[in-house]
Amino acid sequence: MRQAGRATGGHRVAIGSNPERNRSHNRRVVLDVVRVHGPVGRTRIAELAHLTPQAVANIVEELVAERFLVEVGRLRRGRGQPPIQFAVNPDGPVTIGVEIAADHVVTVALDLAGGLRAQRVSALEDTIPEVVLPRVAAEIAALEAALLAGAAADAAPPDVLGVGVVMPGPFEIEGMTSVGPTTLSGWGGIAPGPALSQAVGRPVVVENDATAAAVGERLFGAGRHVQTFCLLYFGAGLGLGIIHEGRPYRGAFGNAGEIGHAVVAPGGRACQCGQRGCLEQYASLQALRERLAANAVPAPDAASLERLLADGDPTLSAWIREAAAHLAPMIATLENILDPETIVFGGVMPDALTDALIAALDPLPVSVASRRARAMPRVVRGQTGQLTAALGAASLPVLDTLTPKLDTASAAASRATPR
Repeated sequence: MRQAGRATGGHRVAIGSNPERNRSHNRRVVLDVVRVHGPVGRTRIAELAHLTPQAVANIVEELVAERFLVEVGRLRRGRGQPPIQFAVNPDGPVTIGVEIAADHVVTVALDLAGGLRAQRVSALEDTIPEVVLPRVAAEIAALEAALLAGAAADAAPPDVLGVGVVMPGPFEIEGMTSVGPTTLSGWGGIAPGPALSQAVGRPVVVENDATAAAVGERLFGAGRHVQTFCLLYFGAGLGLGIIHEGRPYRGAFGNAGEIGHAVVAPGGRACQCGQRGCLEQYASLQALRERLAANAVPAPDAASLERLLADGDPTLSAWIREAAAHLAPMIATLENILDPETIVFGGVMPDALTDALIAALDPLPVSVASRRARAMPRVVRGQTGQLTAALGAASLPVLDTLTPKLDTASAAASRATPR
């Protein structure tokens, strides 16, 4: 956040506000500073957050008592009493993330330090709400039971801060049919948030998979020290998550980043959305699997794709070339429109295949990102791995708990501040 921070090691630190009425904001600022720079002492927290030492001392004491932060020893340097260092508590509260895909449900528990505490994967026979809602409730209950069983006998079970759920979009678009292998059918006219909250018995944050994955990368992955970036999400289809000044950009109706249905080949391959030539018909895992199947090349899982890549399979190689040819100009377009610091490739695609696709983009078209002095490459691979959507879902409540929010006055100052 330009107005709310100063560059420190590649990360703009949010600035706190000393008045008591802003205590909630200040707690988020302190948590964000410790998350990014920890282990760190009170004096350094106060410097980074622009808060008084007394305000930081009070907030840190609260956060330790509530198990958000933990003491991790003293920093040994110079004379005098070494300062106590604090870090986000990996044994403190957890969040739960659920990915609802076309054929499976992934459920994970994430601690505030980004550690994976528990996970479950189960097959999904149908995507209609009558099947999905009770399944999600049952999977969360099973995950919480696993957390309880894994807790030490003398330790309190971890508090659940919140539940995040990701589903593939687009949501409620007239003239764009949400059917086919990359979407969920049967949800027309149903608001997922209230339905899931009622089924689970607690508030649920619902997000599309690409935006949630971008939040996960922002908090725990390739975007950890990046304020503004795009994430190209390779699920069954292709989505785009946008992080602007540390927060996800969702659009007016939650459908920002529906890049998979951008037409890149007018009159091209038919898409389930009703158009022809959509990007995800050429540059998605579903497009790859269809191409492999048409050539009788079995590839049932990620390990199979890695073997095909290592063996130089010609069908896979041809898909990489075609996908890169369509993605390269789209990347330049995103750079020209959104001016991100970098573009992250993430999702369920194997790392080796993602690296091969990124390499095939070279040379990228010229754009506003074509600068010699760059802190990061124009395109990088994500770091949250194959569980990226579910981890992103679990990151949604973390985002609301650990990161400061940009207020109206701050936003105005940001827009007025020159680069």
